[in-house]
Formats: sequence, structure tokens, C-alpha cells
Amino acid sequence: MKGDLSKASVVARAIDEGFVAARVCRPDAVPEVMERLRDFVAKGRHGQMGWMTERMHWRGDPTALWPEARSVLMLAESYAPPHDPLDVLAQRDRGAISVYAQNKDYHDLVKKRLKRLARWMVAETGCAVKVFVDTAPVPEKALGAAAGLGWQGKHTNLVSRDWGNWAFLGSVFTTLEIEPDAAEIDHCGSCRACLDVCPTDAFPAPYQLDARRCISYLTIEYKGPVEESLRAGMGNRIYGCDDCLAVCPWNKFAVRATETRYAAREDLSAPPLAELAVLDDAGFRARFSGSPIKRIGRDRFVRNVLYAIGNSAEPGLAGAARDLAQDPDPAVADAARWAVKRLSE
Repeated sequence: MKGDLSKASVVARAIDEGFVAARVCRPDAVPEVMERLRDFVAKGRHGQMGWMTERMHWRGDPTALWPEARSVLMLAESYAPPHDPLDVLAQRDRGAISVYAQNKDYHDLVKKRLKRLARWMVAETGCAVKVFVDTAPVPEKALGAAAGLGWQGKHTNLVSRDWGNWAFLGSVFTTLEIEPDAAEIDHCGSCRACLDVCPTDAFPAPYQLDARRCISYLTIEYKGPVEESLRAGMGNRIYGCDDCLAVCPWNKFAVRATETRYAAREDLSAPPLAELAVLDDAGFRARFSGSPIKRIGRDRFVRNVLYAIGNSAEPGLAGAARDLAQDPDPAVADAARWAVKRLSE
């Protein structure tokens, strides 16, 4: 080792890099995660997300992911919007895209910050590090709660009294011994706002999520035709859903995002459904270059747009749906026929 770093200096450096909070826990601080994960999968609540069943020994036990790690630095980066993201739900001829996906892919932006922070830690001490953002089998929300960033609310997302729940999470696993912070306690109280607002009843109970009914899962992860009983509840949400996040009372303390590349692109804040329905594969890839939306592909995206058209109560959009009734993709064609039928009722 070249030397030691105080926790205060690490936290200060993290804040300088743009994170709103940084806390520390041990890799073994979340022994409950494995049992919760096994129960979630056993009940089938992961749906088509087969990757959740893979490498469960890592996803459920951070000590197995990298046994040499002695500390986990958990970091939060705000993407709080400057407006109420639920306002767009009233614009039935427009698509509602989750706040986090209205500009650049956060994975790239957060990981660059983490790498800069990690390189500094290595340069100062000679320690070993590994950085993770969402895509690795790391239980970020549980580790964030154990480190004191916040607590997992009734919607299962991390909530903080200091910055609400609009934040991306990242982690730096390190061989450094850094004094851990105290875990945060639950401050949800009797509030049920996030549970009651869910349009598809995706929460079987407080602190439990059934992904199979979650609009974020249905629009992003789910392949094929969505169950008809769930389509009306999707409204005009075409990529993700912010409802349970947006209604959390702790957002009164939300820290406004400082990263300009999270600010909504004009063409993604409330795009016209008619404009999106005509996208072919090339048009889709061009429009969503650099966006997390790109990863779901044209077919799944247009399928979502057609559900929104069917829910729009706008007869003028029937033509756009009718044009796709014979689309080569079966899910798109099915969604188009459903939309035409809905608009004629």
C-alpha cells in the first residue's frame, strides 16, 4: 500500500465527482438478500428475466462476487427532474418515457465517474478496486441501505431523507479497510402513496414487487404480446414507468440533477405517438442512438407505442395502428389490431 485514505477524503472526492452521497458498508452486510432473492424467483415474480436466476450465488452474496473486497463504497447520483413527470400521462396522444431514459444512457455516465474515483483511490493507496453500475450481479439497493444511503421503500426502491428517490446507484468494491456507516432505518411510516398509485397493482404487499405486473418490466424486459388485462393500465407509458417514484413524499428533498446529459431531449420528453409508430428499424436506431431505449429494439418499442395508441381515445391515431396490423413481428401486429379495436369501441 502507498498509504491510507480517510473516509472523509473519499467521500469528499466522490461529491467532487458529482455524486450526491457516498457511504460505506462491508460486503457481508446484507445476509438477508439471498433468501429474498430465492423467494422472489421461486414465486416466479422475475418473469422473463432469466438473468436473475443466473449467478445467484453472486447476486445474493456480495462476498462471493469478489472475496478479496473488504469495503463497498456505495454512491448515489441524482437524476431528479425539474418537473412532475406524471404530467405527460394526461397527454394521451403523446408517449411517456421514464425520466432516466430521456437522454444519454446513465450506465456510461455513472461508470465514468466511478472509474475516475476508483483510479484516484488506487493512485493514492495502491489498493485494488472493482466498479459496478446496475449491469453486474450486485444487490445495489440492499447495499445502499446497509451503507446508510437510504432505505428500501415500500416500492422496493432506495429512498433518502436527503435526496428522495431519484438517484442512480453505483458501487466501488475495494480491498481498502474503510470504516462502515450505520445502516439507515425505514422512514416510510404509514404512507402508501407508491403502492396505491401503481396502475397495474404490481405490489402484492408493501416492500414486495411482482415484476410480471410492473410497467417498467412489461415495456422494457418483456418479450411478446403483453397480457390483455394489463394493457389498459399501461396508459401512454411506452418505456418504463415513474409513478411510484414520482409520488414519494420524500422527493420534497430531491437534489436537482447537475449532469446536463440527464436533461430531457426535446424529442423524448413527450413525443407524438403517431411519429413513433412509423419508425422502422433504421429510424429507431438513429433516433435512439446513445439512449438506453435502443437496447429493447424497434419491435418491442413500437409494440409499446401501439398499446399507448389503443389507450389514447384518439380515433385519429387508428390509421397509424391499422398500417401495422400486418407487421412482420407478431407482437407488433397483435398490438396494432388490439389498438384498432380499442379505438373503435
